[in-house]
Parts: sequence; structure tokens; C-alpha cells
Amino acid sequence: MATAKKSCAKAGGVRFSEEPHAAGASSHVHFDEKLHDSVVMVTPEDDGNFLVKVGFLKTQHRYEIVFTLPEIPALGKNVCPAPLPGPHLRITDITPAQEGGLKITCEYITQHEGVLCEEVMLLSETNDDVCVKVKVHARVMDRHHGTPMLLEGVRCIGPELEYDSEQNHALWV
Repeated sequence: MATAKKSCAKAGGVRFSEEPHAAGASSHVHFDEKLHDSVVMVTPEDDGNFLVKVGFLKTQHRYEIVFTLPEIPALGKNVCPAPLPGPHLRITDITPAQEGGLKITCEYITQHEGVLCEEVMLLSETNDDVCVKVKVHARVMDRHHGTPMLLEGVRCIGPELEYDSEQNHALWV
């Protein structure tokens, strides 16, 4: 069965103040609020897994990322993270969301510059055959290239000074 691709047209733009200005007065540019995607985006994938876009982050920093997944009936009510997290991304909390679904809190340590995709798994505590993969997609910039504007749902916890994969893995356990 063919699936139709969704097209996303962004509404918004830039408008300039139409008030006449006296000589020496400053001009103002107003940006429409809809121009910027300011929240973490959760997108269901065709295979039942999820893609979570968290925007721009800075290398060698630790972030808390909070997002809501829609209700996933196959997982049931009792959901837990996979027992062995990856070295950079781990789930720290899973709670029922007020609006339905699951509120997921993750901790993400950025180590490399570039477009990165890390994965975590959600497991059903009642059905061993069910799991859902969540891919977290981030654009990580070098720590010397300024400070990114974080999306709603992303909070910088602080810098990571030196990277040691064995020491880092011990922190997750």
C-alpha cells in the first residue's frame, strides 16, 4: 500500500514596520512567531517507531530532553527503558502524560559535531515481544561556534569536560 507523503508548508514570514521614521531613528523588523519551530518534534515512523528532532545542541555538553509520545497500545501501561543504554543517550524517566501517551525524559551527552542520531528502546513490562525504538536526531555544533537557541523541551545541564567512554558508561549504570 502506498503512503502519501505529508507536505509541510510553514506559515509566517518577516514584516517591516510601516511607520515613517525620522532621520536617525532605528528601523524594526518583526518576525512572525510561526516562522520558528520552537518545540521538540516527535514524528511517528511507518514501522511504529518514533523520530524525535531536538534541534541544535553544542558539543561536549549534557542535555535533558523531555518529549511526549502518543499512546502506544501494544506497549501497555507498564513501560520501561531497555536495560543497557547507549553511551550518549539514556532514558531517565517515563511517566503517563496528562494529555495521554508517555512523557519521556532523557539525558544526552553530545561528543561529536554533526548531524547525529542516537537510539533508545522502550520495552513493555507485560509483553516481551513488544518494543519501540525512539531515534533522537540532533544537529550538534562545535562548542566554539556560539550558543544554540534550545527548543522547548531541551535544557542544558552543563558542559562535559573530558570524555572517557568507560567512565561515562559507569555513570549510566
